Amino acid sequence: MVALYVTSNQLFSGKSILCVGLAKRFAEEGLSFCYMKPVSTMARIEEGEVIDDDALFIKRFFDLPHPLSDLVPIALTPQTVEAILRETVKLDFEGRLKEAFRKHARDKDILLLEGEGSMCEGYIIGLYKSYVADLFGAKELMVIRYESDMAAVDESLAAKDMLGDTLLGVVLNMVPKPRMQFVEEVIRPYLEKRGVPVLGVLPRERVLQSVSVGELVEALDGEVLCCEEGCNELVEHITIGAMTIEAALYYFRRRANKAVITGGDRPEIQLAALETPTKCLILTGNIYPNPIILSRSEELGVPIILVRHDTFTAVQLIDQVFGRSRFCQERKINFFGKLLDDQFDFQRFYDALGLMV
Repeated sequence: MVALYVTSNQLFSGKSILCVGLAKRFAEEGLSFCYMKPVSTMARIEEGEVIDDDALFIKRFFDLPHPLSDLVPIALTPQTVEAILRETVKLDFEGRLKEAFRKHARDKDILLLEGEGSMCEGYIIGLYKSYVADLFGAKELMVIRYESDMAAVDESLAAKDMLGDTLLGVVLNMVPKPRMQFVEEVIRPYLEKRGVPVLGVLPRERVLQSVSVGELVEALDGEVLCCEEGCNELVEHITIGAMTIEAALYYFRRRANKAVITGGDRPEIQLAALETPTKCLILTGNIYPNPIILSRSEELGVPIILVRHDTFTAVQLIDQVFGRSRFCQERKINFFGKLLDDQFDFQRFYDALGLMV
């Protein structure tokens, strides 16, 4: 069995969806795998159970047989961290990690480990990433979220410096499409010459940055007035309907897969939005819509979300969600799988892991 540790330099870098994409490819290639998030700092407690959303989704998506407590053996919830700092609890975290490995890593081709969004996390219990990698003899695949050309190079070289021989390679993720050619033709060779294998350069895609209508409802603490079945639809653009009807129609027609935010007292804007490709209407000011609008929305299957916030506040709340949405929509996973097929060097990846595929 080989061990692969997928890590990243920051939160929301695309690490979890990369784990799903790789695991899906393993299954298609006939490779057996087990998944584990050794240390979770994003876990929470619900009804006495420790929940990590990423691990829970992977467990359900791949129908993994082991309990979540084995997939996430160490959950650093706020309560646990406080107990550690107060020195009121002494737990054998390393022993717990090794026991979880013994339970569900037998007779598998690949142990897929998912790290958290920082190189520093885990130091509080002595289980930082490089130590965990050494513990399992794992190679590390670092996901670098592109922020700028210089940052992408600096983060990649820093990963090489910190991880050394355990670094399998890097994936440069969320590269703006206008920068893709430069990254491929200039940055990639630059890093390769300095001993950093670049296994993939992935472009920023709207569909992967999108959020579901349901996530918007949650972020806005809104009320769904109709067509609740449309809450799984993905929203790629946000358009504010605060202009004249002529201008609104012009902008609405230019954006597909959008949510339109407008005041509840603007029925002409609401109707214009419904006559163009719109995934949901967000009505601000807690103003209930005209029955004609509600009826037309139901005919088209477009959810209407009523929120108490003003438009400015609603936009601010939505901005906090975009680009940080979970990957649990099938459309996102299938889209990302095709992206990996095109942009990720699987043969080099398998060779570096010593796998015959």
